[in-house]
Amino acid sequence: MRTPSRARKRHFIPFALISSAALLLTACGSGTGGAGSGGSVAGAAEAAAEIPTADVVSGVREDAAAARLLPSGVRSLTIAYAVGGTPPGTSYLGDGKTLAGQDVDFANAVARVLGIRLKTQQAGFEAILPALDSGKYDLGAGNFGVTEERRRTIDFVTYINDGQGFATREDSGLGKVTDLAQLCGLNIATGAGTTFEATLEQNAHRCADAGKKAYKVQTYSESGALWSSFQQGRSDVVMSTINGLRYAVARQPGLKFLNEFHRLDVGFAFKKGTRLAPAFRAAVNRLISDGTYAKILDKWGTTASAIRTSRISPPELKS
Repeated sequence: MRTPSRARKRHFIPFALISSAALLLTACGSGTGGAGSGGSVAGAAEAAAEIPTADVVSGVREDAAAARLLPSGVRSLTIAYAVGGTPPGTSYLGDGKTLAGQDVDFANAVARVLGIRLKTQQAGFEAILPALDSGKYDLGAGNFGVTEERRRTIDFVTYINDGQGFATREDSGLGKVTDLAQLCGLNIATGAGTTFEATLEQNAHRCADAGKKAYKVQTYSESGALWSSFQQGRSDVVMSTINGLRYAVARQPGLKFLNEFHRLDVGFAFKKGTRLAPAFRAAVNRLISDGTYAKILDKWGTTASAIRTSRISPPELKS
């Protein structure tokens, strides 16, 4: 059963405000047309006000041992962030210029440990990984999960554990999703170029195998457009990051988190064969040992996603 149109709008207005900040500030260059038509400057301001701003990074000091692992002559690096999500993902503060998010804090803390400067750029999630090989960026940060497919062309330095999960409306009859065949006949909203999209596409045959109507995968490059689709009833379920969905559910009436589906290590992404990985791993481990790591997780409400030690391109976690 679906919520009547009027009630659905009433339930989802608060979340529309949360997601509109990222949408308003990124939609102009994306060519996605009217996806953000429901946004407003007031909505963007309210969304920005919800982003935690505690400074947990400025006290970090350079670690000479970690810095010595950098290739000779490295003093600055260009990092690309995938911008456009809700916390703990990377989005903007109220000034429309300052990036904030869990990935930003981790990257800035690592840079301090290594004594380097980060030149910040932003790009669509699906564009960052291909651009690493060309040298356009030295590294990327965007909650990139470590998968076997990605490990063939990308090196990772892990700093958190997140993964794939599902959320839907409270009035949905859908329960815990342990098999994607449970989604047959439904419209599933997810991010473009993500592990979620890949997982759904790779398992689309399950519905045909079970003699059921296929599910439809709806991909979006911007979180505002994704949640707008869900708000308006064009999507039945959302597949996204565990931490991102928990954040949404905690702040949005009428929404429920279904379950974790597949945990993944998350890391900074680099060109395959990078010489930067050992230094970044040492820096993350320094943050873990000195307590900065725990402060960052606590700030973003993701302490359940802590790792014990950073690794370079570990095997994909098994369900």
